[in-house]
Amino acid sequence: MSLNNSPRGVSLHIALFGKRNAGKSSLINAITGGNTAIVSEVKGTTTDPVYKSMEILPLGPCVLIDTAGIDDDGTLGELRIEKTKEILKKTDLALLVIDSKLGISAEDNKFIKIFKEKQIPAVVVFNKIDSVKIEEETLKKLEKDIEVPVVGVSSAEKININKLKDTMIKIMPEDSEKFRIVGDLISPGDFVVLVTPIDKAAPKGRLILPQQQTIRDILESDAIAIVTKEYELRETLEKLGRKPRLVITDSQAFLKVAADTPKDVPLTSFSILFARNKGDLNELIKGAKAVDRLKNGDKVLIAEGCTHHRQSDDIGTVKIPRWIRQRTGKDIEFEFASGASFTEEVKKYSLIVHCGACMLNKTAMMSRIEAAAKFGVPIVNYGVLIAYVQGIMPRALEPFPLAKLLWEEENI
Repeated sequence: MSLNNSPRGVSLHIALFGKRNAGKSSLINAITGGNTAIVSEVKGTTTDPVYKSMEILPLGPCVLIDTAGIDDDGTLGELRIEKTKEILKKTDLALLVIDSKLGISAEDNKFIKIFKEKQIPAVVVFNKIDSVKIEEETLKKLEKDIEVPVVGVSSAEKININKLKDTMIKIMPEDSEKFRIVGDLISPGDFVVLVTPIDKAAPKGRLILPQQQTIRDILESDAIAIVTKEYELRETLEKLGRKPRLVITDSQAFLKVAADTPKDVPLTSFSILFARNKGDLNELIKGAKAVDRLKNGDKVLIAEGCTHHRQSDDIGTVKIPRWIRQRTGKDIEFEFASGASFTEEVKKYSLIVHCGACMLNKTAMMSRIEAAAKFGVPIVNYGVLIAYVQGIMPRALEPFPLAKLLWEEENI
């Protein structure tokens, strides 16, 4: 097991919940094998969620999240508990840490119920078994009663830490370690052309994250990634000597790339690939249709999963509002949010336009899609919206037959 710097968006999110002083921070240290989290006998040492990236084989890259105590008190304590509950929206695997000297409390039982309701794989971890003797049979009986795996550990003495890891691995769905962006659409030896404009919003000297991750997925599929800029695409295709299996473009260059890509070569965008990989492509396709239903005075939320420095012609705050106004001819009111979770405030919007979610994990993005659905608000992502307003949705969906069929049915 080794620490790594994998992006959080591709990492399994493992969150630790429990009462103050149950030993959440010391358990993170035991799992990571270092002094990652601050440990203190003072209650409430952890106030805001703390993130630590590492690798747990065979799960792959993981983010461990240390949270505030679920029994925190006072006005600030209530706010911390709310922040802890927000973490549930991005949790792929939950560890509920119990102080063995105190046993399961009412607060613990509430969270066990939440894990079940949200179908979050979970392990109940009885910590500090070095100071309190607990029979294995007792833990097995409890496991049967609450229908959640139970493991007794000692973070201080490193007792049963490997057993806990084995249990975590065992209860995760088989596909939890898979992060396929394009790999299921291509075969070994295929050529894949990636059209990557030099985005001035990208970190200096680097490609933006969706492009990096897609290239990695192509290479892991034993296919060949060919990277070019939009104004060099035609020449690149001519020099290849054979047709590429797929052309993938930055959404902002869709029209130019569609014009230069032969009709018999499938074309899509990075953002549409992420709509499928991180969310629900079918639901986002439905959301695109809501653009034509917008009326004067409607509010549209432009939501992004991370914060970044805005450029003069920023896609979220400038280009998308411009395209929507041009498409509809309506006087639309736009509001913007970065990194924020969805709340009941979502109800006031007629449409949500979300980024590609490269910095969010699938659980977090799906929670946003589900929140929008709960309040009856259509949601679409950048790439799907751009393909729609630029009139090339059918072409952009060619690599995804079921999604294209849904689109055609929606347009009957």
